[in-house]
Amino acid sequence: MKVDVLLGLQWGDEGKGKIVDVLTPSYDIIARFQGGPNAGHTLEFEGIKHVLHTIPSGIFHPNVINIVGNGVVIDPVIFKAELDKLKPFNINFEARLLISKKAHLILPTHKLLDAASEQAKGKNKIGSTLKGIGPTYMDKTGRNGLRVGDIFLPNFQDKYSALVEKHIGILEHHTDFTYDLEMLEKPWFEAIEDLKTLEAIDSEHYLNSALIHGKKVLAEGAQGTMLDIDFGTYPFVTSSNTVTAGTCTGLGIAPTKIGNVIGIFKAYCTRVGSGPFPTELLDNDGELMRKEGNEFGATTGRPRRCGWLDLVQLRYAIMVNGVSELAMMKSDVLGIFDHINICTHYKINGQEVRDFPYDVTDLEIEPIYQQLEGWRCDLTELDDFKNAPLALKNYVSYLETQLSIPIRVISVGPDRKQTLNN
Repeated sequence: MKVDVLLGLQWGDEGKGKIVDVLTPSYDIIARFQGGPNAGHTLEFEGIKHVLHTIPSGIFHPNVINIVGNGVVIDPVIFKAELDKLKPFNINFEARLLISKKAHLILPTHKLLDAASEQAKGKNKIGSTLKGIGPTYMDKTGRNGLRVGDIFLPNFQDKYSALVEKHIGILEHHTDFTYDLEMLEKPWFEAIEDLKTLEAIDSEHYLNSALIHGKKVLAEGAQGTMLDIDFGTYPFVTSSNTVTAGTCTGLGIAPTKIGNVIGIFKAYCTRVGSGPFPTELLDNDGELMRKEGNEFGATTGRPRRCGWLDLVQLRYAIMVNGVSELAMMKSDVLGIFDHINICTHYKINGQEVRDFPYDVTDLEIEPIYQQLEGWRCDLTELDDFKNAPLALKNYVSYLETQLSIPIRVISVGPDRKQTLNN
């Protein structure tokens, strides 16, 4: 068996959680491979909206194992709060939720370092979620980090204290930054005790054994391709590899074990925080998109920047991920427009450009648009793509031609039922 991968192709918030939830009945294991509580995967069914940050989006299905992989960073306090919110739904976490021993822990001081660093940047802020993600990954690569497996060791407190002492030394250089560490530590250690009640595993052995025994595995990505530390719009990126390659390092899966790669994208574009966004709309159309799509961050609550679909960016994301099929989300949101623009090329220094450029952050980019007819109707009651308005079918067909990848799924609303197969 091979591992299928599902990930975002834009700047995050594409709707990955919903599609993982929809696809989960076809799998035995759902495994998160990177990111942390900076992710916000929203699922909606039976009239209830759930937002998951660290727990994989297959958790609501009783016969499926959910794994938090070694590439994920875990804030025990946020993780505990997430578990507490799900307790009313009688989920057997002990049987269905496994944590990699190699997943790194976000300490209270990691969050303080994040906040101090962002404050010091002033107007050059990168738009961090202030969850401590960056400093945690820095300690991971600096070989200083604490991992889930460490909480079971007799010298865990010593390891913790040594790392905190290092962090306090750094914070002393931020003379205008104040904090109360003791207030943050009490709930953190309480949450560590909760974390100990879950099964910690050698996830690379577990997953590879599962594949040998014919189990079907879906790897769930967080954030989006354009936030990848290597291939995103650097430096306005996250601290992990959000692309398909991150599955290998984030779960211990060999490249030869990667199967289908399912790329998720919105029928338009959004971005939270700072950074380049070539097709951003600063006019009434952008505001209409934000309002109609309820475009506010699931993790931060910040309003998302909105713009037309960008095929230069999307082709790039498809290329670096090796995408084999696509899912288009939030098609219903564009039902308010008479005409819909799609960016096919950039104009840079008078030249038409088809490939996503290296220095997109500093270049003046003029998007070149192709205009298509809008469908001007409510799609949320649509139950079969065969009955979709012609303009929507033309939109999907145009994208498939331009991207040379089939669009298998079209989402027409937030509920799991509002998902059409093409």
